[in-house]
Amino acid sequence: MPRNKRPGRHTALQKAVGVTAAAGRNEVRIIGGAWRGRKIRFPPVADLRPTPDRVRETLFNWLAPSLSGARCLDLFAGSGALGLEALSRGAAHVVFVEKNPVAAKHLSAVTATLAPGQADIAMDDARRWLKGQPRGFDIVFLDPPFGSALLDGALAALARPGWLAAGAFIYIESPAAVGEPALPGDWRLHRSGRAGEVGYHLAVVAGPAPGGGGSTPGGAPGEHE
Repeated sequence: MPRNKRPGRHTALQKAVGVTAAAGRNEVRIIGGAWRGRKIRFPPVADLRPTPDRVRETLFNWLAPSLSGARCLDLFAGSGALGLEALSRGAAHVVFVEKNPVAAKHLSAVTATLAPGQADIAMDDARRWLKGQPRGFDIVFLDPPFGSALLDGALAALARPGWLAAGAFIYIESPAAVGEPALPGDWRLHRSGRAGEVGYHLAVVAGPAPGGGGSTPGGAPGEHE
């Protein structure tokens, strides 16, 4: 017989989003920060593939010195796992871009409950959204659908003036078989890792790291997992 659960913010959030996924499925767990351990369900939308816990933990260890007060972009937001983790760990603001209306509605409900005033949800195609006004982000998360061929275009668009602050970090997730991503001229690969079929990489733009006093996070440049 299932245990009774105390009603509260999490239950209200699930009702607001309208998610009825079975326990343990279609949910992400916040790894660290103010919401550490909180499980957030997301709608059963096709191709929604949150970044694995192990990969998120490694990534946010790399970013730890630069998260406080950071302005972030979760471009292919999906479940919102990356942007929500950033908010939990002290980011000032996150823009979530997600074209699926069900997933975008979910993110609106989640952020309105957990981080009112700290998030914007753009229900839009990432390529079209990147044709808009640049924002000057400190950290960008790029986890496009595998096999979508969207990554190269996103990298090229973000390399245009105004999108990234000096020293900004760009997280890139792609099939491990693809190898290291080809980066724009003034970016360099800072860290890379692999977890099964997932390749994950952290690039940095030339200039002092945001919030890092001129240093880069997570060890010496070019280290690999």
